[in-house]
Amino acid sequence: MSTLRVEYHGPRRSEGRTAKHPSPKGSGGRRLRRLPLRLLRWAVLAVILAIVPFFLLIRGGVFAYQQWGLGPWPSLAVSAGATALLLVLYAWALGRRLGAGKGLKWLMTRGAAALAVAYVAYSVVYVGSANVKSEEVRAEYAALHPLLRLAASAVILADQGAVITDASRTPDFYRRMGLSPNESSLHFTQDDGFVHALDLRTVGRPEWRNRSVELTFRTLGFNTLRHVGTADHLHVSVRAPG
Repeated sequence: MSTLRVEYHGPRRSEGRTAKHPSPKGSGGRRLRRLPLRLLRWAVLAVILAIVPFFLLIRGGVFAYQQWGLGPWPSLAVSAGATALLLVLYAWALGRRLGAGKGLKWLMTRGAAALAVAYVAYSVVYVGSANVKSEEVRAEYAALHPLLRLAASAVILADQGAVITDASRTPDFYRRMGLSPNESSLHFTQDDGFVHALDLRTVGRPEWRNRSVELTFRTLGFNTLRHVGTADHLHVSVRAPG
């Protein structure tokens, strides 16, 4: 009687390891094809993150002025403080993502807050000579409502060709133009000591730019009116509380 001998060999050490499977063919190509879409998403996100602080600064100030009844400067202070906090949050999140140390985070957050304050101060004080019709209009810039100056500065930042043609007016201005003075004109100094309207040039500019500027001011809470007085222009005003 023959005996059947079966030999059993334990699994080799190499067989117990998980085999590494090669990456599927074409995965690198798929990643490459998705790259433009990812870049587009990042670009859209960057634009949104850049727009939000301006919207909060200006639209928030208009809301505080019209709905809460705060004065021009307190309204601006509230929105500027909120915007500074938002930029601090941006800087903190960026610092955390980059793995920055406490010292660098401290510098980034305070730098962000200082940037908000510096921009507000610049906007309410300065307007370039290329963005006003004349030096007379430039001198009238300081008479405009602070929130209107802030909005005009933001629009000019996005549209370097924007030109303010009129700001403060007097009854003599209308008489020189052969028009009857409009006593209710917001180009006159109002009860709070500021002029509540300005005019922007529309002649000689692409219509899509004019429409974009008008839509921007409306989105930010201002009243707009495209009309022909002495010339075709865009009239922008800020409504008083009440």
